[in-house]
Amino acid sequence: MAQSIARAFPANSLRSSIARHLLLFALAVLLVAALRAGYGLDLSAGLF
Repeated sequence: MAQSIARAFPANSLRSSIARHLLLFALAVLLVAALRAGYGLDLSAGLF
């Protein structure tokens, strides 16, 4: 995923570098939000 983001934005532009970092930060926030939402859920075999 990181390689596809790096290919989408040119490496020499400051604006694209900032946009890339903001996109990666947003993805990290979404990952943490998903992990927090799943905390405490019973994901054992009996659930399914």
